[in-house]
Amino acid sequence: MAAPSPDVAFEDMEAFLRAAKYTLVKYTDMHVEMKEEAMDICITAVEKYPNDTEKCTQMIKDQMDKKFGAPWHVVVGKGFSYEITYEVRNILYIFVAGRTAVLLWKM
Repeated sequence: MAAPSPDVAFEDMEAFLRAAKYTLVKYTDMHVEMKEEAMDICITAVEKYPNDTEKCTQMIKDQMDKKFGAPWHVVVGKGFSYEITYEVRNILYIFVAGRTAVLLWKM
């Protein structure tokens, strides 16, 4: 079986990125209102700092701490796995713009 040509792989990636404009929620157990507000905060931070995950995580953490009380924890990146302990009804794992994952939880 021959490997796909680079042009096919590039076209597939373009199609994926076009389709991935929406935010994909991988897992959450938050109430609907809290989830929507947290998603807005995460999307805004990822769009504002697309190449600086440190500023992005700090912005998300600061806003979540102010809005919903401390302590919130945030991981932003392109490839990671996790195993965490969190408070029930306080976790959100989403993908923004296709590739950037945001894991947000309260402990």
